[in-house]
Amino acid sequence: MTADDRIILRGMTFLGRHGATLDERMEPQPFEVDVELWTDLDRPAETDELPDTIDYGNVFTLAARVVEEQSFRLIEALAGTIADGVLESTGARRVVVRVRKPRAPLPGPFETVEVTVRRPRDD
Repeated sequence: MTADDRIILRGMTFLGRHGATLDERMEPQPFEVDVELWTDLDRPAETDELPDTIDYGNVFTLAARVVEEQSFRLIEALAGTIADGVLESTGARRVVVRVRKPRAPLPGPFETVEVTVRRPRDD
């Protein structure tokens, strides 16, 4: 097993209603999500079969459901919920989730606000 084997979904964009204020939660706004999964990729590299790996389509669907169907005041909670769901639904050993909020209500120009959470599997 290679310790650094990863599957990465980068730049997924969804519309969600998340924010500390009611105004932020009234209208959907874009949220960008990255998910990194640490998993053993030796077997799928040999077999070339989807059942031997983590189906990243399912990870995309999970992230979309959390962002689009739930509402959080903090993007920290949003990222943590995605991370917990990924660990619960996959065989990943560790997950890193990044959530970016490019339209955060800040008083000046900025590119984005980003939160990163890291979660190991508790064995």
